Amino acid sequence: MPPVQRVCAAAVLTLLAACAAPPQKKAAPAAKVDDAGINALYARLDQDSTRYENALALAREGKNDQAQGEVAAALDDLRAAATQCSTTAGCEQQRFVDAFDRLLRVSTGSDATTESDEDGAGAAADTTQEAGEKSPVVAAVPELGRSVTLLKGRELGDIMAMNGPVKAALEEWLTQYRPNLITAYVNYEYMRYLMWPEYQKAGLPEALLFGMLAKESGGKVHAVSRSGASGPLQFMYATGLRFGLGTVDGFDQRFDPKLAARANAAYVNEQLAIFNNQLELVIGAYNGGEGAMGRLASKGSQNFWDPSIYYAVSQETREYVPMVLAAAWLFMHPERYNLAFPKIAGTPGSITLARPASLAELTICLGQSADAESGWFRTLRNLNPQIDPQQALSTGTKLAVPQELESVYAKSCADGRWVALASELHSAVVPTPPPASLVHTKEIKPRGYIVRKGDTLSSIAKKVGCGYDGIKAIAVANNLRGPHYALSPGKTLRIPSDCTRH
Repeated sequence: MPPVQRVCAAAVLTLLAACAAPPQKKAAPAAKVDDAGINALYARLDQDSTRYENALALAREGKNDQAQGEVAAALDDLRAAATQCSTTAGCEQQRFVDAFDRLLRVSTGSDATTESDEDGAGAAADTTQEAGEKSPVVAAVPELGRSVTLLKGRELGDIMAMNGPVKAALEEWLTQYRPNLITAYVNYEYMRYLMWPEYQKAGLPEALLFGMLAKESGGKVHAVSRSGASGPLQFMYATGLRFGLGTVDGFDQRFDPKLAARANAAYVNEQLAIFNNQLELVIGAYNGGEGAMGRLASKGSQNFWDPSIYYAVSQETREYVPMVLAAAWLFMHPERYNLAFPKIAGTPGSITLARPASLAELTICLGQSADAESGWFRTLRNLNPQIDPQQALSTGTKLAVPQELESVYAKSCADGRWVALASELHSAVVPTPPPASLVHTKEIKPRGYIVRKGDTLSSIAKKVGCGYDGIKAIAVANNLRGPHYALSPGKTLRIPSDCTRH
């Protein structure tokens, strides 16, 4: 998609989201309908729509600068007219919503009025479901998902308290954890076509998905915490089962990015209903447990930042909630914080193995690119979570990969020196240790310590690296009797090698 069309699509979807949101004020029931004024607004809508489409034609002719100017002018006037319509009695806002929707389809190359949409709403639902897999917009313009920021009809920014903890979290993401944030973004972009449609179908903002993913696993599908939480969104086993993540043919479905996103969306919507759409409480419940959060919220306050809740949750949850919110906010507004996410060509593709290979061997022969400076190992694993990276895969095995790797595979991995190198390294044998009886070990001579004037057995134990329990070991090794353990300056004491150290 040309750059101008990307901008157009993102801008139109932003306006569509804003126009679809419920107005803050309703027109007075008794207000007089101004037919002339309403018709003038409709005329502006038609003129601006035509101007927008003409701008797309300029873009196709390569006149990008002129096209961008026309697009901005058309959308600015459309926005103003839509705003005026929302406060004008008798004006049909749905006309503007429909216009924005049509312009979005035109800008992405699809036609809302095509004859193939014979099934009405059902066809539209199918289009939405497959958007992550087929739409060139979703594949190429991450800003589109970023612009859909509504949560239960409210702007996500309006319900995020930009307080001290969130600001501190923003600083952390932008300083010491900036590399982690960028890595999470790159990992997510390659999995976006799998994860975002699940959130989209659940009516949840993509920014929230990214915020949780960034904090939970950094986009590493096979992440496992010390407590046993697993997968890109870190489900505990019991919670995963509750939301449909089981074990199938030996594969733990918590590691499947698509299924994990679906389960996470179901969990979030369930908890939003329980906590009266209080997002911070839901995020806190995801980290600290819905039971504990429910008990705190039932005592009166429904505000996570209220001291009665904020200071009652664990330190981990107090840090977790603002970090998720901050990552979501940066996902939507990187330009406000001197942050630039890399442009990732995350269009999905596939390869069929022309010869046996493992994911590890493919990583070597695929090399690296500007999109994957660290190589493709993580992406291959994330997109093929059921496969052991060391497992030899047979000829004909189909693997999910970014589309850009299809040509790279054909060039570098079907045959040639990189294939031979990968095979040589992969088949290397690491020697196993021989039986203990065959290992020649050098005799370790016992350590010695020369007693100095003023030494005590406890001070000696400390000097030679033994703790308090080592006093007895030194005494036994030198036939010293307690309780005074008489020492003679100049005498050499044996320090046993098994002396307890602290």
